[in-house]
Amino acid sequence: MWPLLTVEQAVDQALLANPQIRASVRRLSLAQTKTATARSLDDPMLMVRDWGTPLKKPWDLNQAQMMFAVQQTFVSREKRDLRGKVAEDAVEVASEDLESLRQEVAAEVRQACSILLRNADEMRLHDEQTAVLKQALSAALADYTTGKSPQSEVLKAQMALTRLNEHLIELDEEREAARAQLNVLMGHSSAEAVEIAGSYRGTKALPGLEDLERTALEHRPELQGLRKEISKAGDESRLARLASKPDFTVAAGYMLGPSGSAYRNGYMAELTMNLPGWNRGRHEGESKQADAATEVTRAELDARTSAVFLEVRQAQIAVQSAQRRLKLYRDTLLPQAEAEFKATTSAYANNRGEFANLMESQNLLLDVRTAYFKALAAEDAGSAQLERAIGAPLSGTARDLNTDGRQR
Repeated sequence: MWPLLTVEQAVDQALLANPQIRASVRRLSLAQTKTATARSLDDPMLMVRDWGTPLKKPWDLNQAQMMFAVQQTFVSREKRDLRGKVAEDAVEVASEDLESLRQEVAAEVRQACSILLRNADEMRLHDEQTAVLKQALSAALADYTTGKSPQSEVLKAQMALTRLNEHLIELDEEREAARAQLNVLMGHSSAEAVEIAGSYRGTKALPGLEDLERTALEHRPELQGLRKEISKAGDESRLARLASKPDFTVAAGYMLGPSGSAYRNGYMAELTMNLPGWNRGRHEGESKQADAATEVTRAELDARTSAVFLEVRQAQIAVQSAQRRLKLYRDTLLPQAEAEFKATTSAYANNRGEFANLMESQNLLLDVRTAYFKALAAEDAGSAQLERAIGAPLSGTARDLNTDGRQR
């Protein structure tokens, strides 16, 4: 028995086991660990110094002066706080990257599930049409053997049945490809068999474009991440300017003089500082680079916002078009095709119709039903992409549809 999953279960499994998500979680954990050390001081230094040792007796340390010292460089609290803030900004950026990836994977899972749902419907339709064609073929053979119909009608029925078998090969290929994609998204082997249970998620009336764009600005993780990148770049810019302030190093040590010295034991105290003002060109250049990085990120935010708005509009158009096609198929084309098929079937059964008309109406019904299932899947996949585009669930996706279009 193959594993049977609902769309929600497939999404949950992917969010837990998807390899890309797991890698992103580890990157977030790595960024979080860096916040604990960002405000720390550098390691203290131990120094051992030997000088004045005679060259003729380099082993005679009694004639040398020895010094043992410990030194520590102190960076201002302002600098250390900014370093910590930059590390925290990096955590927020990594968190938004993770959320963006989670939404992308969830949308891809839903799209793969919609393909599998449609594929199952087309498989069922294929079986139904195969049964109808076999009956038609049997009737054509019976009429041919009694001389009531020409051989061409038998050949047409056989050809139609062969074309259905060709369509079955395409459906098998599509199903295996969708399964492979879904399995990889869920962190499973690509060859694992899986079936999707449930129905399509219909979409009610969509919000207006302005509302969708406003939602995207508020919730799209990539835009949130770029805003936090701008904050991070601003903190790095301030940190670069603080580099022009000196840091201080304090050292204290014990000194041991050569044998016979009047004061053989002593101590050492040292205070040093760097002179960033003497290297002003470098620090000013670093500050300008940080400012330029901030402006680059701002430009990237503008460009990404424009791209997101395009994604929103394209997804909205796709859903609206699918909804219009669904209404056309459900209310007009599908009833017409079913009525035509019933009429031609009845006419042929009563010797008042041509076999060619029966085959034509049967093919038309098959095409309309297939297109209807494709529209159902397109609406489902489009709503998944639209939710991905705005970064939040749509308010009107609560209704489930049977394959005949009736609301559950």
